Amino acid sequence: MKKIFAIIACSVCCDFVAAQTYTLQQIKDSALHNNIAIRSAKYNIEAAHQQRKEAFTKYFPNVSGTGLWFNANKGMAQTTINPSEMISSELGTSLAQMLPVEALAALANPISISMMKNGTIGSLMAAQPVFAGGQIVNGNKLAKVGEDVSRLQLQLSENEVEKTVEQYFWLLASLQEKMKTIEAVDTLLADIHKDVDVAVRAGLAMRNDLLQVQLRQNDIESQRLKLQNGISIARLLLGQYAGLTPDPKPHPLTPSPKGEGEAYGGEGNSYSFDIVLPDMNQQAYSLPSPVGDGLGVTLLPEYQLLGKQVEAATLQKKLAVGQNLPSVAVGAGYNYHNMLDNNTTFGMVFATVSVPISDWWGGSHVIKRRKIEHRKAVEQLEDNAQLLKIRMQNAWNGVEESYQQLQLAKRSIEQASENLRLNRDYYRAGTSKMSDLLEAQLLYQQSLDKYTDAFADYQNKLLEYKQATGQ
Repeated sequence: MKKIFAIIACSVCCDFVAAQTYTLQQIKDSALHNNIAIRSAKYNIEAAHQQRKEAFTKYFPNVSGTGLWFNANKGMAQTTINPSEMISSELGTSLAQMLPVEALAALANPISISMMKNGTIGSLMAAQPVFAGGQIVNGNKLAKVGEDVSRLQLQLSENEVEKTVEQYFWLLASLQEKMKTIEAVDTLLADIHKDVDVAVRAGLAMRNDLLQVQLRQNDIESQRLKLQNGISIARLLLGQYAGLTPDPKPHPLTPSPKGEGEAYGGEGNSYSFDIVLPDMNQQAYSLPSPVGDGLGVTLLPEYQLLGKQVEAATLQKKLAVGQNLPSVAVGAGYNYHNMLDNNTTFGMVFATVSVPISDWWGGSHVIKRRKIEHRKAVEQLEDNAQLLKIRMQNAWNGVEESYQQLQLAKRSIEQASENLRLNRDYYRAGTSKMSDLLEAQLLYQQSLDKYTDAFADYQNKLLEYKQATGQ
């Protein structure tokens, strides 16, 4: 029997240890490492980095090799030679004395010549661009801008992930704090139920008072069930978004709708981690000092991203101009062929000048379009800079408002607590009704819940303000 008890105790202890506890910062770090949006943004950075390396290769010579083998149905170079037309009368007289009659007769007939019926050609060329209208230089600058943009987008993704994690975290925290409130209220109602039950048995109170307390206890139990479901969903959302490791098996406390005793949810569909909650009732908090007007606008990734758009539009305009300028390149090559029935190799140097004459017409419209896009990017930067300042001020207003709401909620708890104490004393003295006492209890519970919501909202507003000011 002792061995069985020891095994059960060990199993319970192992399950307890397996429940990992996380702070808010630990959950943020996990989300920044595992969230799919962050991973996608990092992939974009790596792709932009490779594109920048690709653009850098344009500074080097363009080396190409060509090989060709051919076999035609007839020679590509054909001609007919008549030797008699090429021999002068003096030379003919001399040849007549030297050559036999058959040879002289052959010289009188035309001769057909055919060359390059088949052969092999090979070449290796290297061309170094000397002037390309600034396309290579500006193309490399544009690739650098693209890499900077991908890094700024990663920063924006990190801000969004951090914001979402905090929202889920404080949602879970507020629900768990409300569960603590439910437990405290349940204890309070149990004490009231005990006092009323004694009074009813002594004939000092009506049974209707006891029924009112029992109805309120039923309502508290209903709220408890809703909170348990909300906590489960909030923990699931936070765990999935932060990339935490799910349970290898369904949570043992979750009943199955298919039958009693069966776990529900399937493998990896639940999380049993805990979070480190701040002491919302005693934690010191104060209103931060506001950032000066427009001081943090240039530090914001949104503003820097708009600046990169202006820079990219400028470079694209320069590229459009460069595409309509002449390009100059120099090069060298090594060639081989055997088209004349002997192997021939030779080297060569060359220079090329390319002038896009027919492209000037359409290119002029491209340049005008790029100028319009550049002007548009500049105006968007100016307009959005004002909007970012407005967002900064609005975020500060939200911090101030949530802070004041938190102060009001704190005072409401003190007032509701005193009101509950007085109504309980009045009821015990017989000068107050049970409905008044239960209403005071409800007001006390509502004040605690409002304080919890105000505290969570204040933390979210603080983060929004820090992000809006580039802190």
